[in-house]
Amino acid sequence: MATKRSASTVWEGGLLNGSGSGTVAFDSSAIGDQPVTWPSRAESANGRTSPEELIAAAHSSCFSMALSHGLGEAGTPPTRLVTSAEVMFQPGEGITGIHLTVEGTVAGIDDGAFVLAAEDAKENCPVSKALTGTKVTLSARLV
Repeated sequence: MATKRSASTVWEGGLLNGSGSGTVAFDSSAIGDQPVTWPSRAESANGRTSPEELIAAAHSSCFSMALSHGLGEAGTPPTRLVTSAEVMFQPGEGITGIHLTVEGTVAGIDDGAFVLAAEDAKENCPVSKALTGTKVTLSARLV
């Protein structure tokens, strides 16, 4: 069954002069409305979110699900995966890269097999596929 998820943003004011701000609303209601501003994107977050942080959340969760699935299919389901995603943003250039870091607790697997499974998940999770124009790097290790 296909699913559709949505979010919306209301933006008011300019961008670079600092007069503008917005609010991102998640239609699932799982996450409360989040404030967003240009300084929270290009400088310091100061309690606000950014498009890049939202991409990082989507990518880390999608990657974790893909890796869990791949490991399970191989007969070595994970006990725990801890994934972070860092999305680099450079004003004037845009998103310049994403780095995924995953630490896994997985019985019956060695480091090499874990890294291969993580690389496969990096290449094949739906969010990675949606971001094919962006360089994605990975650090993976068992703990």
